[in-house]
Amino acid sequence: MRFKGLAALKRPEGYEVTLAGLPAQIPTARYAMAKAFKINELVRAIHKDSYEWYGFTIANRGNPELIVDIGLPRNDQNLSDYTSVGPEKIAGFQETLPRDQVINGWIHSHGSLPYEQFSLTDERNQVTVLDYVTALLRKPVAKKEVVIRDLTILVKDRWTEKDLDRGSVVLITDAPITEARVIETIYGGFCYAIIIGDAGWHRQEIHYKRRGILSGQAVEERREADLVLVDIGRHLTGADIQTLEEEVRVKIQPGVAVPPERFEREAT
Repeated sequence: MRFKGLAALKRPEGYEVTLAGLPAQIPTARYAMAKAFKINELVRAIHKDSYEWYGFTIANRGNPELIVDIGLPRNDQNLSDYTSVGPEKIAGFQETLPRDQVINGWIHSHGSLPYEQFSLTDERNQVTVLDYVTALLRKPVAKKEVVIRDLTILVKDRWTEKDLDRGSVVLITDAPITEARVIETIYGGFCYAIIIGDAGWHRQEIHYKRRGILSGQAVEERREADLVLVDIGRHLTGADIQTLEEEVRVKIQPGVAVPPERFEREAT
């Protein structure tokens, strides 16, 4: 049960212990990165131009930190310098995956654009992906004390409604006590964000979200991270490329309408 208003209380730093960590690097199968750059190549070959596109990074549930594959959903609209992600697209694609696989982030191509950084649209897309992915991957990462300066302690059957006016939080016990400490579980999750370009460059970040189960206090942060290539024994085959070619033909649709967000890079 969550006490409303706890997150707004001013409190000194209390006791905290770490239970588990979140990734500091992005381990990625060589197969997955080869597939991502092959999509760039196929977009140019099939659609006769370079367009932005997005996909999802995929992991096995037993090891959610390792990217083992790239999933390509149907993109709503692909332009030379714009693409967007909707929450329904994330949920819909997750439902198509085997039960032992899970989305752990997203990958986005800037095509031939000389724009080797995350745009404002990318950042908005990332918020959408982060909210969904952290809900899938969240785990207890810490125990932390909720320090309440004006905690009122009452005894069962010995209080009145007037007593509830005291303090910002009231704790009712079945026996008299003089001190109480509240320790909540902090749940944390992560989400990868990778951008790539036709020229072979890539840039990546890890986004984190932590939330107290009792206080509801949420903390989000992001940091640049190294992408570490891992050999998982799988390689991009001719059959893989044939399948991917058909996916690119069907799922990536160059658009003609220009959304307002297209012009955002001029302001960044």
